[in-house]
Amino acid sequence: MTKTYDAIVIGTGQAGPFLAQRLAGTGMKVAIIERKLFGGTCVNTGCIPTKTMVASAYAAHMVRHAADFGVMNNGPAAVDMKLVKTRKDTVSAQSRFGVEAWLRGMTNCTVYQGHGRFESPKKVRVGSQTLRADRIFINVGGRAAVPQMPGIDGIPYLTNSSIMDIDFLPRHLLIIGGGYVSLEFAQMYRRFGSEVTIVERASRLAQHEDEDVSTAIRSILDNEGITVRLNADCIGFSRRGDEIVAQVNCASGNPEVSGSHLLLAVGRRPNTSDLGLEEAGVAVDKRGYIVVDDQLRTSVPGIWALGDCNGRGAFTHTAFNDAEIVAANLLDNDPRKVSDRIKAYALYIDPPLGRAGATEDEVRKSGRPALIGRRPMTKVGRAVEKGETQGFMKIIVDGESHQILGAAILGTGGDEAIHSILDVMYARAPYQVIQRAMHIHPTVSELIPTMLGELQPLARALSPTEQRTGE
Repeated sequence: MTKTYDAIVIGTGQAGPFLAQRLAGTGMKVAIIERKLFGGTCVNTGCIPTKTMVASAYAAHMVRHAADFGVMNNGPAAVDMKLVKTRKDTVSAQSRFGVEAWLRGMTNCTVYQGHGRFESPKKVRVGSQTLRADRIFINVGGRAAVPQMPGIDGIPYLTNSSIMDIDFLPRHLLIIGGGYVSLEFAQMYRRFGSEVTIVERASRLAQHEDEDVSTAIRSILDNEGITVRLNADCIGFSRRGDEIVAQVNCASGNPEVSGSHLLLAVGRRPNTSDLGLEEAGVAVDKRGYIVVDDQLRTSVPGIWALGDCNGRGAFTHTAFNDAEIVAANLLDNDPRKVSDRIKAYALYIDPPLGRAGATEDEVRKSGRPALIGRRPMTKVGRAVEKGETQGFMKIIVDGESHQILGAAILGTGGDEAIHSILDVMYARAPYQVIQRAMHIHPTVSELIPTMLGELQPLARALSPTEQRTGE
């Protein structure tokens, strides 16, 4: 028997529930499908649980440095990983149960638990039931990628999901990858008390950032005793007793490192291989991401893809924004587009990195006239007062329109202060709007106007021809 709905939503990550509510609020009959845990990656293995653990790690770090603030404690800080995990699980469960209760109590919305798979462009099977709708929204997220590196099948390893299940402290955690997931777990477990080694193929950490940002991040990790091995061009694995051995073939240093546990943090892959997309005719790219247009429509009319599975963003906020774009176009006669949004994200090491818009390197390569302002966190009063002066902030401005092109704030409060800049970027207002604003003292944000008052010309990158000729 086939049950007919006005809309079917597959997945309950950040985009799915919001969109279901918007559709159901118009009177549509909506079916929403969840095969495992309500709330998706963010609630269960991503933002919420990891940032809860980051908070525990920060507390341990502050206890160890309490004397720096004139606060005496009796003996070294002791971290109980079982209690850390219990706290993390409690916070995560509250969000997960909240999402499930919200959906189950939603008027005009029916929840199905099980694996959804397309049978045709308008039909989805869940267990023994077949659901039909003229509008289907795919919000199935992604998972950790596990590339076929030599020896990987013969050793135990952790991913960003499975490491959430452990309640003990690894003696020596090896982390493969130098991106955002790697860096957050590296600092977190080092602060908990593990020895930590990062192994990265590239020549620097966070390679998508400007080189000065990568260098500052490396310095932050070095200061906490985290070992970093770069240029690891031939990574492989083996066992030596209870130890996991990683062959790294780095340009310098020991050609192998060993540890008690291994975390793979080498990227993500979409959860699209078992959806029956071929039965619906939905196109995917060579990496398995669902191909969508600027309004999140797939190659099949009546089917949309939102969140991590479409390759148009890899964050909770981009997934939620996907849902807002789809709802605006379908329900509000508001033609919003993915290309309208400005790239923005944060890296939650301590201190955090807040990023918005283009990097300095991207602006240089564009050849457009630009201005740049910089300020070290050692000259930010709020950072000095807190004893957290690592990092810096910088901002790049178009030399003609005076609109802000991009910014990076690596420092205490950077993940919040960046929004002052981001909002003006969305307004397409000149930088003078912030420069002339009266900000509150003492804050990190108050130094953004000061930085904008000290702009200097940004030298553009030389073209290949200029590099060859020396012109």
